[in-house]
Amino acid sequence: MQKLVPDGQRRTLAQLDERLNFSVGDTGAKRSAFWVMLTLSAVIAVAGVVGDSTATVIGAMIVAPLSTPILGVGLGITTGSGRLIAQSLLYVAAGIVLVVVLGVVFAQVLPNPTNVLSNSQVLGRTSPTLMDLAAALATGLVGAIAIARKDVGDVLPGVAIAISLVPPLAVVGVCLGSGSPSLAAGAFVLFASNVVAMVITSTAVLVAAGYAGEVDSVTGSHRRRAYTLLTVVLLVVAIPMVVNSLSSVWARQINTAAEQWLAGTPGAEVTDVTWQGGTATVAVLGPETLPSLGELEKTVEALIPWNPDVQVVHTVGSRLVAE
Repeated sequence: MQKLVPDGQRRTLAQLDERLNFSVGDTGAKRSAFWVMLTLSAVIAVAGVVGDSTATVIGAMIVAPLSTPILGVGLGITTGSGRLIAQSLLYVAAGIVLVVVLGVVFAQVLPNPTNVLSNSQVLGRTSPTLMDLAAALATGLVGAIAIARKDVGDVLPGVAIAISLVPPLAVVGVCLGSGSPSLAAGAFVLFASNVVAMVITSTAVLVAAGYAGEVDSVTGSHRRRAYTLLTVVLLVVAIPMVVNSLSSVWARQINTAAEQWLAGTPGAEVTDVTWQGGTATVAVLGPETLPSLGELEKTVEALIPWNPDVQVVHTVGSRLVAE
């Protein structure tokens, strides 16, 4: 652990408490800064999501202060401070409500809210996979090390961008306001996985760095209970991510099978494959006559562990290429 948090660069427990505990030091300034910056970052994030602007969303990530109470949960678990855990979770919960409500409000003033649901900022955050969870764990590890060391604090803006806390909540609000609770649920899974990953990694780093040993009241049973709870929560949020990962794999396999199915039909091509529940929808652009759907169904049944429904959305025509 010396290489991750050297003694010469290790912040003291008091310094960590000062940074992550809203009840220590100038509490009024800390709380006002948190709410002002969170509100502004939420407005920026919602505007970026609605406008499909990646640069704007990145700006919201940089100024968002939501990682502070999340890291505070990790410090509370490490030091056995139930008060710090409860306070930090309260700030996280209140922050969730604030951002989601702003997203819902913004959605109400859009001329056509359903158009927003198909932009890249929404679609990129509503179907999280295991790769998103792996990235969240790695990013949480970087954030925990940065908060524990004095010499790498300048990487925190990069951590804020990578962990992506406020934008998924903005998507939750926009999707709820646009009448799409299923997409909102997917975005919230992404947010929840990022929060759990950051709590787990920060706790692990702070315990390994020896902060738990500085507090006499922290017992092994206390930490074991906390680790068990975090593991259960992580498994719960990982389940839909596993399903999304498998759906992505199956969609690619079905795409390949559909291309082979159309190989003997000149001018026919697969334009999209989507997976919803137990139904695979294959979008095809081509001539009026296509091969028998039964051939594709047999191939798909051989690929997927159960018998999914296969639907083909056939658009008659051809792709025009400008010369």
